[in-house]
Amino acid sequence: MIKKGYLWKTLAVFLILYTLVAGFLFSVPDKVILEESIRNLYFHVPMWFGMILLFLVSAGYAIAYLATSREKYDIYSVEFANTGIVFGCLGMVTGMVWAQYTWGEWWSNDPKQLGSAIGLLIYFAYLVLRSSFAEEHQRAKISAVYNIFALSALIPLIFVLPRMTDSLHPGNGGNPGFNAYDLDDQMRLVFYPAVLGWALLGVWFALLRTRISLLHNSILFDE
Repeated sequence: MIKKGYLWKTLAVFLILYTLVAGFLFSVPDKVILEESIRNLYFHVPMWFGMILLFLVSAGYAIAYLATSREKYDIYSVEFANTGIVFGCLGMVTGMVWAQYTWGEWWSNDPKQLGSAIGLLIYFAYLVLRSSFAEEHQRAKISAVYNIFALSALIPLIFVLPRMTDSLHPGNGGNPGFNAYDLDDQMRLVFYPAVLGWALLGVWFALLRTRISLLHNSILFDE
């Protein structure tokens, strides 16, 4: 019998294993240029979805800290941001690999590439900002405000601005989105579980990092 708290973790492991196996073995549409590289859809896009989820949770805890000044919320906020940055870097790397095979170059200054890079730099600055304060309450308060700003800047950078100009990404700059272009029913059987699996894995890592940080800071918290 699996304990209730482990059910979603077991689901995460199952979905990731399913994604790895089905992602490489299931058939995919035979599309010109994309060809077998279309399998990267199961890894590249879910990484970005996971990153957005983690940054949303991080901003939520930042708001909770500003409302209550409870230190554990600051730790939750920074650890979800840390994990989100890792997912963002993985999304960037998998995207660059995909771009090399389909667009012919690792980096083409595509608006969405630039927006994603700027967004990640804003979150790297968040980590630098935190390290510049020695006093804990001051660090947590200013970091929480900056965290909310970072999320507010990230959303238009990757979801709004690329749609207002020419872009090579599907669904941007007049290009058709994957729903109408490449994502058939067979791929949906892998893509949607991949999105859920990577997101659950990201939350799991963030909670593990949070627990370690709380223990490191000798903070008792009620669960």
